[in-house]
Amino acid sequence: MAQPNVLVLRAPGTNCDQETAFAFELAGAKTESIHINQILSQPSQLSNYQVLCLPGGFSFGDDVGAGKVLALRMMNRLADALGEFHSNGNLILGICNGFQVLLKTGLLVSDEVEGPPATLTWNDSGRFRDSWVNLAADNELCVFTKGIGQIELPIAHAEGKFVGRNSQVLDYLEVNHQLAIKYCKPGGPNGQVPFPFNPNGSDRDIAGICDQTGRVFGLMPHPERNVDATHHPNWTRGSKGGAGLAIFKNAVEYFQ
Repeated sequence: MAQPNVLVLRAPGTNCDQETAFAFELAGAKTESIHINQILSQPSQLSNYQVLCLPGGFSFGDDVGAGKVLALRMMNRLADALGEFHSNGNLILGICNGFQVLLKTGLLVSDEVEGPPATLTWNDSGRFRDSWVNLAADNELCVFTKGIGQIELPIAHAEGKFVGRNSQVLDYLEVNHQLAIKYCKPGGPNGQVPFPFNPNGSDRDIAGICDQTGRVFGLMPHPERNVDATHHPNWTRGSKGGAGLAIFKNAVEYFQ
């Protein structure tokens, strides 16, 4: 397939759909931004796409928790269609609010008898955090992080702290290479890193995870905000801006 079709799913409160669609187009995909209500009215539309992306923003105002309302709508009315979409070998990406949605749908890690294995909660600071962060990727499993060692991306969130239910859950995710991307100090992984390098206090510096297939990926940083050299604040001093484009290119190249 030379050019995969990407569905950028927007909802009331989504505000990063246009930038995300543009990033996929730069990477070589054909992209459409469609409102959730259109998909709810005709779930079979999902079969027209190879990549589903849930972009950042504040879907439904995050009124009862970040991403909760959109996640409930998706699982109540799209569960079968999403299951078929995933079983057909397609890709799903959730960025920031989209990551919050994916966790609450169970598409990243399935709920267990004891409850959800992991969640995203308020930053340790109790405040919205907007900054650039250094990240280290695990290349073993996740389709979207293939070939990415270290990368700089911006974050913009208040509820971005990744918390596992217990250490056994975190150990399982780590051993299976599902901890796809972590916060780190400049220069690479350094073990548990302090604020501001870990901007929210996430367990084990987790910035994003993938499912067991590596085809569903959620992350708090915004790769769509660093797809051009001039996006980096230090671009005039030789910084490697545009690094976020690699995540979108990996999705496109997966189908080639």
